[in-house]
Amino acid sequence: MKKKIGITIAVFVLMLVGGEIYLRKSWGFCDTVLVQSDPDFEYIAQPNQKRYRFKKHILYNEYSQRCESVDSSAFIVLGLGDSVINGGVLTDQDSLATTRLSKLLSELFEKKVQVLNISAGSWGPDNCEAYLKRYGTFGAKAAFLLCSSHDAHDNINHQPVVDIHPSFPSHQYKLAYWELIHRYLLPRILNQVVPSEISKDGKVFNPGFQALAECFHEEGIPFFIWLHPDRVEVERGMYNEEGEEIIAFCEQDSIPLLKGLDVMKLADYRDGIHVNEKGQKVIADYLNRCIEEIYKKK
Repeated sequence: MKKKIGITIAVFVLMLVGGEIYLRKSWGFCDTVLVQSDPDFEYIAQPNQKRYRFKKHILYNEYSQRCESVDSSAFIVLGLGDSVINGGVLTDQDSLATTRLSKLLSELFEKKVQVLNISAGSWGPDNCEAYLKRYGTFGAKAAFLLCSSHDAHDNINHQPVVDIHPSFPSHQYKLAYWELIHRYLLPRILNQVVPSEISKDGKVFNPGFQALAECFHEEGIPFFIWLHPDRVEVERGMYNEEGEEIIAFCEQDSIPLLKGLDVMKLADYRDGIHVNEKGQKVIADYLNRCIEEIYKKK
């Protein structure tokens, strides 16, 4: 009897340990992207991270950009935005629009082009401008902002989110089992609705739009905006009122505007606003054509 009990315990322990290893190695539990608070742009991914999460590879460089280390000898393009361009943990590094665009432009210009992915979940244009105010424009030759209609009033308010919102952790779980239970199973069992984005609900038009336009104008850097539609806007075939505000701003300030509504399809989305890998490719291809046109005119 003691021998049977011992064997049972041993098998149980082996299964428990095996399950822990499986969750870590196969699904990337205890290896999520870590975030840190910032006094100027609220929060950002911690620098120098290389993660494997939900079978996707994720990389952040020394400037907390979701791309390889900045190569000062390359032709630099700045890609600014929120979780759409960032891709999150559900988008592999090689499938990002910015990674794809780097390759497309390198082939087009026959030299190394690096598209820096400067982004974080729920960032608005003012977050991006605050980032550039600290780090500069990295010698960029072109820049674009990928925004959505809700960014018209998505203003910085320094609402604490790190280690408060589950998508903004500053440290890893110690056990994969506990992360699976605490972060994913319990909220579903208890029917807890966790928003995928941080809503800031600013009352004035986001000042980051004007600040970015002025910054790039002063430095002589070609700048344009991609207005990314959400699924509802794609279904309706038109932007909402906030989107129209952004369009009006671009027309008033003569800022080139790409309307994602012209090319995005419902099949390009994985949820209400974020795109799947097919959608990332659609964005990269369209941005490539736009940048090619900019430099044909120069």
